[in-house]
Amino acid sequence: MDETASDHSTVVTTVQGDYRGSRAGGVLCFKGIPYAAAPAGVDRFTAPRLPEPHNGIVDAVEYGATVSAPPQRSAVIDRLLPDPVRPGSNGLNLNIWTPDAGGSAPVFVFIHGGGFVTGAGSTSAFDGTAFARDGVVAVTINYRLAADGFLAIPGAPANRGLLDQIAALEWLQQNITAFGGDPGRVTIAGESAGAMSVLTLLAMPAARGLFRRAISQSGDGHHVHTPEQAALIAAEVAAELDVPLTVDALLAVPIDALHAATNATISRVGAGGDPRFASFTRLVVQPVVDGETLPEHPLAAAAAGAGSEIDVVIGMNGDEYGLFVAPFGLSGMGDDVLTRSVERLIGDSAFDVLNSYREQRPGATPAELFIAIQSDWFCRVPATRYADARRAAGAESYLYDFTWRPSTYDGELGAFHTLEIPFVFDTLDDPWGLELRGADAPQNLADVVHRAWVQFVSTGDPGWPVYGDERRVQRLDLNSHVEIDPESYRRTVWGSSI
Repeated sequence: MDETASDHSTVVTTVQGDYRGSRAGGVLCFKGIPYAAAPAGVDRFTAPRLPEPHNGIVDAVEYGATVSAPPQRSAVIDRLLPDPVRPGSNGLNLNIWTPDAGGSAPVFVFIHGGGFVTGAGSTSAFDGTAFARDGVVAVTINYRLAADGFLAIPGAPANRGLLDQIAALEWLQQNITAFGGDPGRVTIAGESAGAMSVLTLLAMPAARGLFRRAISQSGDGHHVHTPEQAALIAAEVAAELDVPLTVDALLAVPIDALHAATNATISRVGAGGDPRFASFTRLVVQPVVDGETLPEHPLAAAAAGAGSEIDVVIGMNGDEYGLFVAPFGLSGMGDDVLTRSVERLIGDSAFDVLNSYREQRPGATPAELFIAIQSDWFCRVPATRYADARRAAGAESYLYDFTWRPSTYDGELGAFHTLEIPFVFDTLDDPWGLELRGADAPQNLADVVHRAWVQFVSTGDPGWPVYGDERRVQRLDLNSHVEIDPESYRRTVWGSSI
């Protein structure tokens, strides 16, 4: 096939071969490039391997395959925040948007959320065009999920999904220069489980030197299993399948059956009532402190100085758990439902916590108290504790609180989990999540948020003061401003119970 000059301008050479991207609006885009070999067959539960080289020019103009993952367990979330499902042989691929393949721009690598069970880097709202427009090379990645990525299987490496993320970062170190990126100025970022991944990567020896900055959006360093917890979950999945917990036995199980067993285990553990799971966090599938790939708890690692050389932004949304209330018809819950949920969450401390929140939020409905308590327990308090741990080790962080509230669902959503994502990517017109945030989401706030991310990726400073002695937090809203130790009662209320 003859190539025109325009064709040549969209072709880059990587270690494994040449790729042709597409150009639109001054931005070059390359999609579906494998950063590792397909984790298939006997390699399904192994550590990621280098991708196979190829001859000739391969088109990289369409998103690649998504990784094999269980079906979304919630029909509500599946409708409002759908995950793309794209068939193909290798889901370990990434997407790149660049302003100039001949440049040396800072690099923004986004790790998607989904509770370590669902999600994809090719979700439409994660389009990196705006970052490339503003001088940043943007990258989104896939990684193995659920049992494939995180089930603790004897004889298989732990934390395979995190090892995939590290493999993607290693690939970028080798190849991002060809796309106009500076391998010495890589920022990793993620939302929800992606943010938990970011803070966990800071504690992983194999990730050191692969990035310079990090952004945690609605995540924390608490969501990891002990080896005992991880082994218990793995045993539950194997029992659901009625097979031994071995690599060979699980390889013989059809993929759909393994996914079904994983979802059944998540539902059973999440239902509560079984004392074996009383110490578990909200997530059933998550990384494990195995002593090798992840030597210690991310919070302990931060307190000991791990990642102190990395510039870090840590943030949260004002009403994280609002996503799981109004859309599920729970806005009218009564005090009895609220009380039972808090008792199940924290046991004997429930009475004191409820009273404290009622004092701090007079007039709040049971649903509003439910959202506040669940949000603080799951994300907000642990995120600030991670910042405190870094600070104790001599490393400052930048904190933000995204608090803009849409008018949808009669204003009952609040600043819900995932809301900030299209503001970060400047993709408010994208259909993903549009019913939740509404068609009138403020572009001027997206301009502020996106600019802060671009500035941090480029300079290490998002444009507001560090957390510091005063616990300064940047409120991101229509009237963005710095607040000093906002709602400090949370630290007192929760004590050491998180």
